[in-house]
Amino acid sequence: MPIVLLLQAPAPEAQKIEALIRAIEALQGQAVFLRNGSEHDAKAAGDHLRLKWKNAGRRVKSAADFIRTCGTGSSLSGQPYKIRYRDGRELASADFLWTELKKLDPSVR
Repeated sequence: MPIVLLLQAPAPEAQKIEALIRAIEALQGQAVFLRNGSEHDAKAAGDHLRLKWKNAGRRVKSAADFIRTCGTGSSLSGQPYKIRYRDGRELASADFLWTELKKLDPSVR
């Protein structure tokens, strides 16, 4: 993990953020990431979220900040990010990320 990412959020929070991104990437072959009207594979989605995290800088101090700032939708179009599973079911990326964060940190509500 690039050291610059660790400096943006406290280490435990940076680890949670990286775990959230890896959870998205783990969907490779099972789902596509929908962003601004186009489909992206899970690896590309992870790369995009890492770039958004880097660009967000000090605004992201926690995993919750990351979800709100980087993981919910496009700052350009305002469209929400979605995950479409192979069976056609769609889920807002924010819902997916909050569920994953609650698994990592049960104190999150």
